[in-house]
Amino acid sequence: MKIISAHRATLPLLLAPVIFSPLTAMGADEQTLIVSATPQTVSELDTPAAVSVVNGDDMRHAAPRINLSESLGSVPGLQIQNRQNYAQDLQLSMRGFGARSTFGVRGIRMYVDGIPATMPDGQGQTSNIDLSSVESVEVLRGPFSALYGNASGGVININTQTGQQPPTIEASSYYGSYGTWRYGMKATGAMGDGTHAGDVDYTVSTTRFTTKGYRDHSGARKNLANAKLGVRIDDASKLTLIFNSVDMKANDPGGLNYQEWQDNPRQSPRGDQYNTRKTIKQTQAGLRYDRQLSAQDDLSVMMYAGEREMTQYQSIPYQPQLRPSHSGGVIDMQRHYQGIDTRWTHRGELLVPVTFTTGLNYENMSEDRRGYENFLMNNGVPEYGVKGDKRRNERNLMWNVDPYLQTRWQLTQKLSMDAGVRYSSVWFDSNDHYVTPGNGDDSGDASYHKWLPAGAVKYAVTDAWNLYAAAGRGFETPTINELSYRADNQGGLNIGLKPSTNNTYEVGSKTRIGNGLLTAALFRTDTDDEIVVDASSGGRTSYKTPVKPSSGGGSFPRSAVC
Repeated sequence: MKIISAHRATLPLLLAPVIFSPLTAMGADEQTLIVSATPQTVSELDTPAAVSVVNGDDMRHAAPRINLSESLGSVPGLQIQNRQNYAQDLQLSMRGFGARSTFGVRGIRMYVDGIPATMPDGQGQTSNIDLSSVESVEVLRGPFSALYGNASGGVININTQTGQQPPTIEASSYYGSYGTWRYGMKATGAMGDGTHAGDVDYTVSTTRFTTKGYRDHSGARKNLANAKLGVRIDDASKLTLIFNSVDMKANDPGGLNYQEWQDNPRQSPRGDQYNTRKTIKQTQAGLRYDRQLSAQDDLSVMMYAGEREMTQYQSIPYQPQLRPSHSGGVIDMQRHYQGIDTRWTHRGELLVPVTFTTGLNYENMSEDRRGYENFLMNNGVPEYGVKGDKRRNERNLMWNVDPYLQTRWQLTQKLSMDAGVRYSSVWFDSNDHYVTPGNGDDSGDASYHKWLPAGAVKYAVTDAWNLYAAAGRGFETPTINELSYRADNQGGLNIGLKPSTNNTYEVGSKTRIGNGLLTAALFRTDTDDEIVVDASSGGRTSYKTPVKPSSGGGSFPRSAVC
C-alpha cells in the first residue's frame, strides 16, 4: 500500500504552549534493551536464546500503523504475511510453526502488557493491537518458548508505552490508496516520577481504520481503544490497570481459482454471492500487581478477564447444509475468558549465585458456539448472506493449570546455565445442545498433559561476545476451531486430533558491534503428531494428525539495537 499523505502533531495537554522537539539520541547507557519475553529480565545480548527487540518508535516511523507486518518482517525466523483480508487476520509463522493457520495465529504465544492475546487452546489474534501506543515488541524463538506452555514456535511480547512527564497529546493520520484511512489520538502523562507513593502514570489511545480494499467485497473498518493506568502504592509496590477494546467489521472476498484470477484479479464472485463477512467485538481488562518483597525477592500477580463476540458468514452452498449433521454456513460465537498468573522471583546463592523464578498460571475460556444456515428460501430460490435456521448449538469449555520453574546459575564469571520446567495441563469439554433426528449428541471431552523442560548454557568469550547452546520440548494442543469440524462434512467434534510435541536444539552466537548486535543461530526441530490441514472448502477447514514429520533449519540473522 502506498501512503500518499501523512500528518502527525504532538501537543502538550491543557493550555500549555505548542512545542515540537526532535528525537533525542540515546546515550551509551541506553543502548542495551532489556528483554522481558523471558520470565527473568536480562539483556538481549545475555539471553541464551534467539531474541529480537523492535522499538515502537521505529515501527511508527513512516508507516501506516495498521498491521504488525509493517515492521516485524525483518525479524529472523518470523514470517508475517498480510493477507490483505481483514476477515482472516495476519498469518504468522515462526520457524515453520503457525504456517497451517487459515486465520488468526497458531503455534505462537502472544502477550500484550502481560495479558495473553492467545486463548488457552493456543488460538491467538492480532486485531486488538494498537501500534500507536506500542513501546516495544520482543520476539523469542526456540527452546525457551516452551516455558510459556501451549506455544511451540515462540513468543511475541508486546509492551505498550508508560506515561511520562510532561503530559502530551498526539494526533496522527494516514491516507492511502483504495480508500484506506487511519486516524487516531493518544494522550500520555504522569504525576510524579514514579518512585513515590501516589505517583500516577497513564497512556490512553484510540484509533479508527477504514478501507474499501483492493478487491471487490474487501472493505473493512476497525475501532480500537487502549488505556493503561499505573499507580505507585508505596515505595515497594505498583498497581497497573490495563484496558483494551476492538470493534471490527470486515468483508471477506474469498479466494480465486487460476482462471478467475486471469480474468479479473479484483473480482470476488463468491463474496458477492454469499455476502461473506465477519464482525468482531472484544473487550478485556487486566490488573497487574508488582511488589519488591525484599532486596532478594519480587512478587508479580497478573489478573485479567475479557469477552469476545464473533459472527462469520461463509460461502457454503445450501445443498450441503440440507444434511441433518451439517452445522450451517454462519458461525455465531461468544467467548468469555479469564486468568491469573502469580510469579515469585528470588535472587540468592547456592554455592554459586542463582536466581529462581517460580509461578502458577491458570486460564479458562467458555464458548457458546452456534451455527445457522446462511440462506432463506424465497420462492424456492436460496437468498444468501442472511441468518437462517439454527444448525448447531454447543457450549465449549477449555482451561489449563500450569506450574512452572526457571533458574539461572552463574557457574563462573564467564559461564552461566539456565534451566526450567513447566507442567502443562489442558482440558477441553463440549456439551452439545442441538440433538435432532439424524444429528446425534456430539458432546465430548479431552485432556492433554505434558512436561516441558528447557535448558541452556552460555559462555561469555568477551564482554561483547557470547556463545550459547539450548534445548527444549514444545507442546501444541488442537484449538477449539480445529476440533470443531471433521472431514467430509461429518458431524461432531474431531476428538481424534492429538497434540503435537517437538524437541528443539539450538546453538548460537551474539556479538555486539558498536550500537548493533550481530547474531547467528543454527537449530533443529523434530516434531511428533504434527496437526495438518485435512480438507478446506467454502471457508471451512478440517484437520488431521498424519505421520510423524521431521524438520530442521538454520538462520543467520542480523539485528541492530539503537
